Amino acid sequence: LMLTALAACGGSGKDDSKTLKVATSPDFAPMAFVDTSKQGQDQYVGFDIMLAQYIADEMGKELVIMPMSFEACTTAVSMGTVDMAISGFSWREDREQNFNLSDFYYPGDNESDQVVITLKENEGRFAAAADFKGVKVGAQTASLQESLCQEQLPDCELVTIGDLGTGLLQLKNGDFEAMAVAKGQADVFMSNDPAVALSGFQFEVDEKYTANVIVLKKGADSLTEEVNGILKKAYDANVYGGWYEEAKELAMSATANEVSYDDEGNAPAGSESSSEAE
Repeated sequence: LMLTALAACGGSGKDDSKTLKVATSPDFAPMAFVDTSKQGQDQYVGFDIMLAQYIADEMGKELVIMPMSFEACTTAVSMGTVDMAISGFSWREDREQNFNLSDFYYPGDNESDQVVITLKENEGRFAAAADFKGVKVGAQTASLQESLCQEQLPDCELVTIGDLGTGLLQLKNGDFEAMAVAKGQADVFMSNDPAVALSGFQFEVDEKYTANVIVLKKGADSLTEEVNGILKKAYDANVYGGWYEEAKELAMSATANEVSYDDEGNAPAGSESSSEAE
C-alpha cells in the first residue's frame, strides 16, 4: 500500500540511515499544507513541517516528507515505510495502545480550541449542543473532532469525511450543515472563503487533548526517547509560538493550498502540486 508513496516522495533511493522519513497529510493548515510557489520537498510547509525539520536537524539527518492521507499516515508507521508520522495527531487511547506516542508538543490554539463551522447564512444558528439535534455534522475519520462530536453532540447525524479540503466542498454543497474542525483550521477556512463562518458552538476539550503527539512504531523505544529529548529542547527554547504564528500567516497567503493526497501518496489530478511531489 505504501510503496507508491515511498517512491513518490523520493525516499526509496536514499540511505535510510541518513534520512528521516516523516508521513504527513498536507490538507491541514496551519499544521501541514502546500506552498504552491515551491516544488519538491520545499512545497510542504506548516507547523508540523517546521517541527519535523527541527527533529531531522537535531538528529543530523535529511528530512524526507512523505505526503499521504491522514489515515494512511498511521498505516505507514505500522508498516515501517516511514520513521514517524507528524500530522496534527491528538492523544487517543487507541493510538496509545497501537503505537509509541511522543511527549506532547504545543501548536498554539490549534488543539485547545475545537469549533464547528457552517455557512455564513447559518452563522449563530448552532450555538448549543441541543441545536444540533438531527443536524448532519461532518468530521474527519479517526480524528479528535469525530470523538468530540460523538461525546458532546450525541443527537447530531455524524458524517465522516476523508480529508478536510473535500469536507469543505461537501459543506458548501450541502452534504452536511456543519463541520467540526480545529480553531486554527477554521481561521484559515474563513480567511480564504467568506462563505464560511463559526457556528457559535465550541467544544469543551479535556486537557489531554490540548496538545499534539508524534506517532511512532510500537516498540521503537530508543527513537521515541530521542524524539522526546528533542521535543523538550524545542519547548525549552520557546520556539513553538513563533512557528505557529509563522505557519498561520503563511496559511492565509495567496500561495497556500491544502492538498488531499490519497493513501498511496498521489495528489488529486489537476491540483497545483500534483506534478511537483518528488
